[in-house]
Amino acid sequence: MPNPTAKPRRRWLSSLTAMALALLASSLVGVAAAPAKSPSEKLEAVEEKIGAAEEREGVLTSDIAAMGDEISVLEGQVAGLRTQEAAAEEELSAREAELGQAEDELTEALKRLDTLRGRLKRALTNLRERLVAIYTYGATSDLTAVILSSEDYGDMVARTQYFDAINESDSALAERVRSLRDEAKKLVRVRKTAKLTIEKARDQIAAKEQRLEATRSTLEAREGSLLSARAERRQALNSVQGARDSREEIAAGLRSEIAAEIAAATGGTALPAGPLPSPSAAGFIWPVEGTLTSGFGYRWGRMHEGIDISVPEGTPIRAAADGTVILEQSEYESGGYGNYTCVDHGGGLSTCYAHQSSFATSVGAQVSQGDVIGYSGNTGHSTGPHLHFEVRINGAPTDPLGYL
Repeated sequence: MPNPTAKPRRRWLSSLTAMALALLASSLVGVAAAPAKSPSEKLEAVEEKIGAAEEREGVLTSDIAAMGDEISVLEGQVAGLRTQEAAAEEELSAREAELGQAEDELTEALKRLDTLRGRLKRALTNLRERLVAIYTYGATSDLTAVILSSEDYGDMVARTQYFDAINESDSALAERVRSLRDEAKKLVRVRKTAKLTIEKARDQIAAKEQRLEATRSTLEAREGSLLSARAERRQALNSVQGARDSREEIAAGLRSEIAAEIAAATGGTALPAGPLPSPSAAGFIWPVEGTLTSGFGYRWGRMHEGIDISVPEGTPIRAAADGTVILEQSEYESGGYGNYTCVDHGGGLSTCYAHQSSFATSVGAQVSQGDVIGYSGNTGHSTGPHLHFEVRINGAPTDPLGYL
């Protein structure tokens, strides 16, 4: 039996498929219609990424340096703590020696105390016996009784001396008892003092060791954390530098492509100088007519000591003011400046022109404002054909826009 909903479902699926194909076709048309980027646009995009990478390198380098400084400080603090620990160990050894001596003295004191206790016990026994005798027979110091009971003077003297000896013996015995008692008390005090000294010394050493250990553990943990973070940043820096180097190679290829296009367009010949521009309020003229692509100041973490003016290769470069050519270096002499010319305008003021394809003057030549001194190019460290123009006062760079 035929299904009454089959045809409507097929029509619905066919409509959906047609819509999907239409959308796919329109998206493909949009992709095909998107204009391809020119080499200059590609170069600009790559240079932006290079600039971002250099900024990131600067941040990572600063972080690594700061972490290195903090790690050095922590290493010094840890070393100081280790020195303190060594001193504490020496102090502990000295205290242990003192404790050993105190324990020896305490042992001797205890032995002495046992001996004195025996002597005191015997002295107390003798004194008790003597007191009983005195109580029983009366005081021996009663001279009246001695005189009355004596038979003659000699007998009286003998008895008196005998009784004096007994009294002296009694006094010595009493003093001996007191002395033994005091010495026993002193030994008890020495024992207690020694015990307190031992406990106090042990507590102080234990507390000091705990503080040193806790402080060192904290510093070492911080140091380990910084070492780990610095290693991560170094790894990130290596990755960023590798990506930047790769983009530098891409940029170099794009610059070569742009230079080839410009050379093909200009036929390799110098362009006409064109009309002489009007001087500025400062009396200077623009050395070339083009687009300002980079200003004076810090760029990508480095000082850019002039301005960059984008012009085709071979564009005539005019002297910004009257002066004398004082410097002319080839790209092999100037390094990143490529073919480089400087003109002295007097009063410590000079202008310089970099990345020229060729020179049109020589050192010592007198030039007038507007005279052609060279032709723009792409020599030295250059991102494409342009003129790098500088103004210097007593050799120090200043912003050229203040004179143009």
